Amino acid sequence: MMTLLDNVGMLCIFMGLPFFLTGTVGLLRFPDIYTRLHALTKADNVGLGLITLGLSLQADNLFIVAKLILIWILVLIASSASCHLVARSAIQKNIHPWVK
Repeated sequence: MMTLLDNVGMLCIFMGLPFFLTGTVGLLRFPDIYTRLHALTKADNVGLGLITLGLSLQADNLFIVAKLILIWILVLIASSASCHLVARSAIQKNIHPWVK
C-alpha cells in the first residue's frame, strides 16, 4: 500500500518530467545558441531537482538521500560550467544573439 510520502514523491517525479520535455523542445526549436542554452540548463535543472525531491521522499534511508542530493549538486555545477564554456566559445567565434 502506498503511503502519503510515496504519492507526493510520485507527484514530484511526474512534475519534473515536463521540464525535461520543454528543455528538449527548447533545444530543438529556439533560434540561436544562447536561447537554446538557457532553455536547456534552466529547464533540466528544475526537472532534475523535482525528480531528486521525489526520489528522496521515496528513499529508505538518509544515505540514499545524501547521494541523490550530491548527484543533483554535481549536475548543477557541471551544467552551469559547461553552459558557460559553450557560451564563451560562441562569443569568441563572434556568434551574435538572434534579434527579431
